[in-house]
Amino acid sequence: MTATKAAIARLEGITVLAEDVAKLATFYRDALGLRVDVTEQNYVAFGGEGIRLAIFSRIGMSPNTHDHPDYRTPFTGQAFELNFECASTDDVNERFSHIVANGGRSIAAPTKKHWGHYAGFFADPEGNIHSLFAVLAE
Repeated sequence: MTATKAAIARLEGITVLAEDVAKLATFYRDALGLRVDVTEQNYVAFGGEGIRLAIFSRIGMSPNTHDHPDYRTPFTGQAFELNFECASTDDVNERFSHIVANGGRSIAAPTKKHWGHYAGFFADPEGNIHSLFAVLAE
């Protein structure tokens, strides 16, 4: 008897839940330069290569999950991190300054890291902490 292999599920997108969809979407568009493909009252999706990034209202997700109580409870703490790769250390520095000037909060200024990246960490307007990095030449 031959066992059949289940198809591998492909990660297609990441949805960030937000209290203020418009404010967070504006930040990702203006500070990070992401292209908006879909804009709805409670949902914004960005285009580009790779995995789709979307922002959806926390309260808007509730009906999709049979009104699960977690979507009505304000979130606290870090649950995910997005990593944005730049072409060079100069690009990291320029983009990091641009992010902070457009509503991001500096968490850790870009520096050389022991894992071979030049990286800085910033928080978006809802407090989610993300990294901006360039791979250092060996």
